[in-house]
Amino acid sequence: MSDPRYDKLAKLLVEYSCALKKGESVFVDVADIPDRMTIALVRAARKVGANPIVETRQSRVVRELVKGATDSHAKLTRDVELHRMKKVQAYIAIRGAENTSELSDVPPKVMQAYSKTMRPVLNYRVNKTRWVVLRWPTPSMAQAANMSTEAFEDFYFDVCTFDYRRMAKAMKPLAKRMTKAKEVRLVGPGTDLTFSIAGMPAIPCAGDRNIPDGEVFSCPTKKSCNGTIQFNTPTLYAGTKFENVKLTLKDGKVIEATSNNTKRLNEILDTDAGARYIGEFSLGVNPFVMNPMCDILFDEKIGGSLHFTPGQAYEECDNGNRSAVHWDMVLIQRKEWGGGEVWFDGDLIRKDGMFLPKDLQPLNPKNLKKA
Repeated sequence: MSDPRYDKLAKLLVEYSCALKKGESVFVDVADIPDRMTIALVRAARKVGANPIVETRQSRVVRELVKGATDSHAKLTRDVELHRMKKVQAYIAIRGAENTSELSDVPPKVMQAYSKTMRPVLNYRVNKTRWVVLRWPTPSMAQAANMSTEAFEDFYFDVCTFDYRRMAKAMKPLAKRMTKAKEVRLVGPGTDLTFSIAGMPAIPCAGDRNIPDGEVFSCPTKKSCNGTIQFNTPTLYAGTKFENVKLTLKDGKVIEATSNNTKRLNEILDTDAGARYIGEFSLGVNPFVMNPMCDILFDEKIGGSLHFTPGQAYEECDNGNRSAVHWDMVLIQRKEWGGGEVWFDGDLIRKDGMFLPKDLQPLNPKNLKKA
């Protein structure tokens, strides 16, 4: 049975997020989602005259492939994936695995080696294609959000098909301020961190990379971060859940890292030299995503949040840091989460998750919902 919400979402992904045109090709990369949604994407692509290439994966099969991957197997996989990626202009990925910890028992050294080998595929996709990635609603996601499955599905389609064109307009003043800013200071419980974003661009994200979306990101200059940041949301990386992550940085480098699983945290940060430097700083503004659910595609967009990212920098906002790791860690600064402040060049920009300057107030949740 057809669901009109599938067609609406497919149309948004194809025509807005990827801006597909006649004669272009798109790689539709799906895992554990309904066939009806995959078909909706194929039809939406063909409707604009584009050529869809489809890969259907299963998370348990992916686990088996990665767990036993040899160096030669990983390189073969990389070469095949990279060749295919270079044949398309756009990339749409939807992941619907019920168990987000499927890779948790892959040995750390195997996971690190596989990630390093596959990194060129991710780099090409991020930097050379128009792309959008999203998760598919599952009962486990509904449980993480403390919602019924039906209510979560309704929430999911509402937030994913939000009018992101209007969000993009409201983001412009924040992007302008971030581009001009030189020094950033973050203050809050367990947090007092300063760094420079001088000379770095600010990239507004309003549905053209992730769905759901709602962030404006920049990047610290590589050796400028000094101080401590304490994250108050759980974070999932390589199948392992971490809580109460705290990072201390000196001259850009994470010199101390603790969490509920300090050993595994530091193993990941020791993947390569770049994993202990920062590749992204971003402010989240989505007015419909307000609480964490241990899914980074949602959590990094939380209204009144920020995220800070050990590892690889994006080419479009590049401080030169290179790593197989790119780990978005989220800090919610709304009052009910402990509060906090964001300062640009000595000016208080956001307090307790609410923007203070008049030109930024349209991004506050109650105003953006009305946009």
